Amino acid sequence: MTDTIRVFAGDCTITTDGDTKERRRGEMVALLKPDDTLLVHDVDGYQPVEWLTRAETAHASLDGDSFTLVAATDDRRVRVDCHACHGISRYPGSVAGIPVGTCPHCDGTLTRANGTVSCLGCRREYPIPRHASVDDDTCDCGLPTMRVEQGAEFELCIDRDCGTVLEAVRERFDREWDCPECGADMRILRRGGIIAGCDRYPDCDTGFGVPNGRIVDSCDCGLPVFRTRTGRRCLNTNCEEFQKSRSGK
Repeated sequence: MTDTIRVFAGDCTITTDGDTKERRRGEMVALLKPDDTLLVHDVDGYQPVEWLTRAETAHASLDGDSFTLVAATDDRRVRVDCHACHGISRYPGSVAGIPVGTCPHCDGTLTRANGTVSCLGCRREYPIPRHASVDDDTCDCGLPTMRVEQGAEFELCIDRDCGTVLEAVRERFDREWDCPECGADMRILRRGGIIAGCDRYPDCDTGFGVPNGRIVDSCDCGLPVFRTRTGRRCLNTNCEEFQKSRSGK
């Protein structure tokens, strides 16, 4: 997310309406963030003297060299009235992420945060799976590559235009397994996430989500066993054969 952070400084009165009503005055700096979070800081300590996170409504009114800020939710309201303005400004802002490379389009820094790789320069964004790890290697297009485990380990570009996780999983595992209910091929599809679904759908509606992790074995039911972050499991999370094998029965 790239947007503008607005900064207001001055001799201000803060009025807070909620369970109780409070009023404070001093020389302060207020930040109004793109998600309508209002933070008001004085010189004391690190914690804001007042704040309202992700307000339902937030706006700034300017009157010459003065300003008024109001942020509100259903049960709380914060108002900042300026008596003497020291300054009003706007600055570009973005989510702070982990640096993962250099943008081939503008030489800006690429950062990863909240499931997206973003360029701080040209503002291009590349959504990636949250479980992916971004490599030091680069694709032919110049962007970083990532590693994703979904049945096997795949190395892919972070740009979906160069290839998607679905395409990689489908190429490797489409028709690889038989449906445990009717024996037809299991196809690799996207239904919200990536699933293995029976080729005879809708006559047979058997389907299983393909988990994050690598295939390490075959289950007695004929489906693969995955090693995931939470342990080993059959593709079918309700597989009785897998539970029997684990219990030794």
